Amino acid sequence: MIKLNHINFNYENSTGACGLHDINLSINKGEVLLLCGESGCGKTTLTRIINGLIPHYYWGNLTGDILINGKNVSKIPLYETAEMVGSVFQNPRSQFFNVDTTSELAFGCENMGLPAEIINNRINRIAGDLRLKDLLGRSIFALSGGQKQKIACGSVAALEPDVFVLDEPSSNLDAEATRELKNLITLWKSQGKTIIIAEHRLHYLWELADRVVYMDKGRIVKTFSGTAFSRLPKSELDHMGLRVLNLESLFNAPLSNFQTSATNEMLSLYDFHHSYPRCHATLNIANASLPKQAVVAIIGENGAGKTTFARCLCGFEKKCPGTLYDEGACFQGKDRLKNCFMVMQDVNHQLFTESVFDELAISMENEDNDEVLNILESLDLLSLKDLHPMSLSGGQKQRVAIACAVASRRPLILFDEPTSGLDLKHMHQVAENFRQLSEMGKTQFVITHDPELILAACTHVLHLQEGKIQKIYPLDRSGTYEMLSFFIDPESIIQKKAV
Repeated sequence: MIKLNHINFNYENSTGACGLHDINLSINKGEVLLLCGESGCGKTTLTRIINGLIPHYYWGNLTGDILINGKNVSKIPLYETAEMVGSVFQNPRSQFFNVDTTSELAFGCENMGLPAEIINNRINRIAGDLRLKDLLGRSIFALSGGQKQKIACGSVAALEPDVFVLDEPSSNLDAEATRELKNLITLWKSQGKTIIIAEHRLHYLWELADRVVYMDKGRIVKTFSGTAFSRLPKSELDHMGLRVLNLESLFNAPLSNFQTSATNEMLSLYDFHHSYPRCHATLNIANASLPKQAVVAIIGENGAGKTTFARCLCGFEKKCPGTLYDEGACFQGKDRLKNCFMVMQDVNHQLFTESVFDELAISMENEDNDEVLNILESLDLLSLKDLHPMSLSGGQKQRVAIACAVASRRPLILFDEPTSGLDLKHMHQVAENFRQLSEMGKTQFVITHDPELILAACTHVLHLQEGKIQKIYPLDRSGTYEMLSFFIDPESIIQKKAV
């Protein structure tokens, strides 16, 4: 059904590091194909080849043939390819055309000229399949990152294409939403759809993949059957830079030897309340005490108020009346702005300069070229220092933003999903930077749906639910079990207890 013959591609004005080299691949009708590999290996570029965004949207030097049902995707108009291939991008904001969720779900069907009755039936069916009913009629701008991703999946599913291309679809989803995504992919598979998925989080896909393609530096290095891939030992996965296949295996993982410099000192928060226009309160914290100089993982379902909490703590939300006390000092919103640095969920909002090197330099109060180079090297970014930040892959952009946080030297640093789009190797590099920042006396808050990151780098967990703090606990053996119990399917927890 899909055939790629001797595909070579380099992005315009790039060094070729993020391109593709002699790609030959056939994908059968009804096959679920998983693309994996380290950040920047070419997974996203390969998805753009299949859905026609290359060469119609992303320009560069392309050779070879891309055939879908016998049609050369590089030669036909993009709208013709869109009728065959539905895409869910790594950043869902980039594919929205409406300001409310229901209109977004209907948008593609309306462009196809479908009758209103059919469109409404599809919206109702998709809302049920993906549990979107509570999100219907909502403002796109009031949704969390994970909720936006669910709407993006729903809008594509409503088109009922024969081929689905998903680029890091779980990157912003909570545990329950990831299980729902797995169920949706299972449904598409049962309907005979062809599904190509570029992912780093493999635990929800290994049972569904018919074939796994491992990429490195723009080339296909290895191809596995789904069964053979599922039997790879952890040592082999680690060598390939891939995440765990079963989250349940983390129950047996040793406790991190991360020695935090956290003391008995605490940060005190008062009156952190906030709500967005035409929405119920999304944050409601009367008072709380948080460990100072620790790495605190903030967990909770999509829409629980995690990002709102971080924005209020940083002083971004001017209408939040919150006050932060640190060793008797009182910090209002403007004061917190000067003492906090936040790595946003969508890092495209905070990349401004013409090169990666300059991006770090402007984050420093006093520019230090040697320190910039040291930070870049610690995050495996030194070879990219002269490239434009917007030319990088999603995972590489994420690492640049984290590098800027390190360079800022501010005492309180917040990370919103810092490992979305990152492979195992670069996740551990991010964790190492958390350790270094902790040793420097920084207090860090990490919003994440990534239990591997939490085990590798965090010292405490703050659990938010419906805008309120449910619990704060250290990551000792008991806390580790409680944290993993939040992320893993309850049936697996029952089986674990039985053992």
